Amino acid sequence: MQFKDVIGQETLKKHLLKSVKEGRIPHAHLLWESEGYGAFPLALAYAQYLNCHHRTETDSCGECPSCRQFSNLAHPDLHFIFPFAADKPQDARCDQMLPTWREFVKAQPYFGLRQWMAYTGETTKKGMIYSNESEVLLSKLQLKSYEADYKTILIWLPETMNASCSNKLLKILEEPPAGTVFLLVSEHPEQLLQTVVSRTQMLRVGPVDAESMSQHFSPEIVHLAGGSVTQARQLVGDEGENRAYFELYRQLMNCVVTKNLVALKSWSEQLAGSGREQIAGFLEYAQHLTREAFIRNLNNEQLSYYNPYENEFLQKFMRCIHTGNIERVSEEWTRAHREIGQNANSKLVLFDLGLQLLTQIKL
Repeated sequence: MQFKDVIGQETLKKHLLKSVKEGRIPHAHLLWESEGYGAFPLALAYAQYLNCHHRTETDSCGECPSCRQFSNLAHPDLHFIFPFAADKPQDARCDQMLPTWREFVKAQPYFGLRQWMAYTGETTKKGMIYSNESEVLLSKLQLKSYEADYKTILIWLPETMNASCSNKLLKILEEPPAGTVFLLVSEHPEQLLQTVVSRTQMLRVGPVDAESMSQHFSPEIVHLAGGSVTQARQLVGDEGENRAYFELYRQLMNCVVTKNLVALKSWSEQLAGSGREQIAGFLEYAQHLTREAFIRNLNNEQLSYYNPYENEFLQKFMRCIHTGNIERVSEEWTRAHREIGQNANSKLVLFDLGLQLLTQIKL
């Protein structure tokens, strides 16, 4: 991965390039983004640039032995830590999933946890970084670099770490081995130990600018994607995920406004059976569509980001979301998302969510 392959993010590219040229290379970066903004490919490009044998002013050469190994995600001094779902957590470590991970990342470096979990064929369990990973990491850090100037540890979604693993990572960051660079890519840094965050240099990765997005996607897609390459790809690919979420949202709101508790119970059981990652995806979508219903009341199309198939529903539903309930309804989506992430009983969380919405949303 080279900087030229990262869509947009020119300011951050210049910052990273400058730090290398001036020899100011932090032992740990925390790249904070929302899904699809490009923090992961940016981290990969930075790692490749650090170890390129023939760097240019603006990028790695892409041709030296180090760059070729980085392009294949197979450099011996590049180590990945990432969440996955294991049948036997006590024996789980990322190296077991490395061939699958390499195939997945090389196919498309812009992705989210749901896409990764679906690729592995596991959608019912929660992906996480298990406690064994800290021991594996310690053993790798005790070895000298094979070829590179820097041994690079790229941790994707460190907020999914087992608590024990997080504490051991903290100890490593407190006394980092010489010649080692940690790159943490997080979507929820607030879920990390504050002591871990304080030992990194945080870089906020914002939405991809519209001009850069427009070089790859149509104007309509650029507008709807909101700066997320992952979202844009889903819209272009017509993967149907958002349509499925829309249908679930429409069904839920029908249960809520008609106060049909039997249908609500059936709905919650159906969604609970789809797995935690799918539930989390729905709740994020629901938060978005609720916002769109509220925005429609303002009659400002420039603030709206909805698909054509959502339009008719929003025209009717917009009167149900207003200044009197938008804050409380948004809090309920957030609470449910948090509880699902904490492994609470999915059926109970979703049914309770419906009951809470029933008190706030009325025709």
